[in-house]
Amino acid sequence: MKKIMISLQMFFLHLAVMAGVTYLIRAVPLVLCRGEVSNRFLRSFLAYVPYAVLGAMTFPAILYSTDGLASSAAGTITALVLAFCRKGLLTVALGACAASFLVKAVMLL
Repeated sequence: MKKIMISLQMFFLHLAVMAGVTYLIRAVPLVLCRGEVSNRFLRSFLAYVPYAVLGAMTFPAILYSTDGLASSAAGTITALVLAFCRKGLLTVALGACAASFLVKAVMLL
């Protein structure tokens, strides 16, 4: 019974540390940068940060989403071509899934 309490205490300690770090990451820029950012370069840089972070988090997951690199590459290339042709999100997602499935099916034959 005592072992459960120690692990529960450690859980709440870890939870409190994670909550504090998460809060500080969001609060420190608000405290330090009270005024509006007037530098044009910095504003344009900050405008692209969400897209860069999303791409950096998503791209490795795309490559390892299937058990073969060829099928995930086919899905990625298909999605990029369809997105470049300004197709809708559903069309791009379905096309990428279909391409990945077809490549995997051909490889199994």
